[in-house]
Amino acid sequence: MELIQWKPFDELERLFDGRPLLSFPRLNDMAVDVFEENDNVVAKMSLPAVDANNLDITVDEDVLTISGERKEEKEIDKKDYYSKEIRRGSFSRSVRLPKLVNSAKAEADYKDGVLTVTMPIVKGKETKGVKIAVKK
Repeated sequence: MELIQWKPFDELERLFDGRPLLSFPRLNDMAVDVFEENDNVVAKMSLPAVDANNLDITVDEDVLTISGERKEEKEIDKKDYYSKEIRRGSFSRSVRLPKLVNSAKAEADYKDGVLTVTMPIVKGKETKGVKIAVKK
């Protein structure tokens, strides 16, 4: 006897000629790489089409928060969209850091659509809620 996996959304999509019913945000849109390099904790995040002036980066104890806004493009009536998957609007992503960092000495660099936040590792207690300026 063979088990067949039931995929209810596939059945619903067939009713609508294969057009997807639901559009779920993909987690990789907000993916963050966190690693240790040269006594620093480094976080990298791909943020294409985001203006550096629309980024807000904070470190509060052991949590890095990156938030901002990807501006909505004005739709042109003459364009017939087949799909519209690029996420626009406000976003926020928080990541727990593996080690305590000196947030006062943290630096953020935004180049070619990639945000890199470099935070020196420290031992002991760290101050709370420091905002990090983004270099352009």
